[in-house]
Parts: sequence; structure tokens; C-alpha cells
Amino acid sequence: MSIGETEAGLAELLERGGIYRDVQGTTLRECLSFFIPLVPSIPMIPADKLLRAVLEREALMSTGIGKGIALPHPRNPLVTRDTEQFTALAFLKHPIDWNSLDGERVNTLLLIVSASAKQHLHTLSEINSFCREENFYRLLEERAKNEDILSYIKETEKNWR
Repeated sequence: MSIGETEAGLAELLERGGIYRDVQGTTLRECLSFFIPLVPSIPMIPADKLLRAVLEREALMSTGIGKGIALPHPRNPLVTRDTEQFTALAFLKHPIDWNSLDGERVNTLLLIVSASAKQHLHTLSEINSFCREENFYRLLEERAKNEDILSYIKETEKNWR
């Protein structure tokens, strides 16, 4: 895997979006309702609009990819500038049913907000590659320190170049 020249890497996107812990909620909707207002605000896009877009996408098909992880995202780009896109990581306080493919409850969210379909696919591809890394799963399962998660991602991205 190599980082594209114009696409932002996961570490950069997470630094913009942030890592959040003990996100409340006992349902998919509740978790997203608590999580989305925590992420960086997007000019001209209120949190309730982002929430609606993410819920509309979830209504089409679950973004639960298995092993306790879901990748909520809007179906279409809501932002137009590369600097507005981000990925935010949330560790849920309580695992919830997300209708994941493997039937497991979700305890970790990676919210993806991209400025283009190309960036969105790049981010999904990178997350898919990380999800094949046992060390990445271990960091998520242990709810490692933010700096440990970001350091691992940066180091791995360097090796992909």
C-alpha cells in the first residue's frame, strides 16, 4: 500500500478528527448523536446535518465491518475542501448492536468525512489494510493512548511508501 500524493493518510485525518473515549449511547443512533457533536465542526454543515447523512447511509447497509469496528460515513461528500475532511476515532462506553457482518457488537467507530469519492475510497482502503494488522487491533482492543495509536499508524504509513 502506498500513500497517494494528493490523498491524506489516516494519521493526518485522525489528527484532524481526534480520538474520543467513553462515547455514550446504547443504540447506533444514540452513539452517533453523542459522538458527532464532539468532532471538529465543519463550516456551513451543522452537526445535525452530518448526523442525518450518516444515519441515512446506515439505513442503506450497516457500516459494521466486523471485529467490533464500524466505519460510519455520509454516502456523499459533505465537505469541499481537503482541509475540512477528517477521520475521528471513538471508543464506545458500551458495545452496541450495529448489525455488523460478523454479528459482533461494535465498540470502536471510525467516522470518515471526505471531500471526494477518491479520498473516501483511499481512506477505506487504508483502514482495510490496518484491519489486517494484528498490532492495530491490539491497540484498539486495549484502547491504547492516543499517541501510541497515532505513532503506530504513522510508522506503518511510512513503511507503505
